[in-house]
Amino acid sequence: MHPASVESPPRPPGARPAVRAAVTLALPSVLLLLLVAASWQPLMSLDGDIARTTHRWAVDESGVTHVFRILTDWVWDPVTMRVIAALTVVWLVWRHAARLLAVWVAVTCALGTLLQQGLKAAVGRERPVWTDPVDSAHYAAFPSGHALTTTVVCGLVLWLLHLYGAGRVLWRTALAVSVVSVVGVGLTRVWLGVHWMSDVLGGWLLGALTVTLAVWSYGKWHGAKGHGAGPA
Repeated sequence: MHPASVESPPRPPGARPAVRAAVTLALPSVLLLLLVAASWQPLMSLDGDIARTTHRWAVDESGVTHVFRILTDWVWDPVTMRVIAALTVVWLVWRHAARLLAVWVAVTCALGTLLQQGLKAAVGRERPVWTDPVDSAHYAAFPSGHALTTTVVCGLVLWLLHLYGAGRVLWRTALAVSVVSVVGVGLTRVWLGVHWMSDVLGGWLLGALTVTLAVWSYGKWHGAKGHGAGPA
């Protein structure tokens, strides 16, 4: 990757793909939020069926459950993700002097946290309750903070790698790790019985929407400064 400076920041992709992606993500995000807030019975029933099935598996497969607890508590934990985001901010400032881009990343992560906490408080959805729990979690269920935070951080890292022209091997490796992390953290939360499936889906959608809006807003700022929108 080639270093950039404040005077010559990486050129973002065009705005139109980001706008289309934002609209595509916003519609199902709002719809899912409304369905969960209204306790739409078909969705509640589906969530319950999935939760009971995965909980039964979690109780029976104690070895797998132990591994999933390590992954969700240490590898894909929101604290771990925020440390990765903080290191990314430091890298941008120290290696590339891209202070504004570093601020963009930091603010996006902060807004993602505020979004999830605000929705948890507003929706107030109860977590699954078991007589024989394999794990525990606190506060409201929707959306999944693990799923949202991991999606935001992985999405931002991929965006930065794209901006700085990462090589094919690095890009594919980062993409594979990101996909495994985002999908994996969501599935572990359901398996461990601390989230409903729609909580995880909401975290994925809202996290992706947060990243998309960050990409779009950075592109708008970049264009307003006269740098051009850059290639799509």
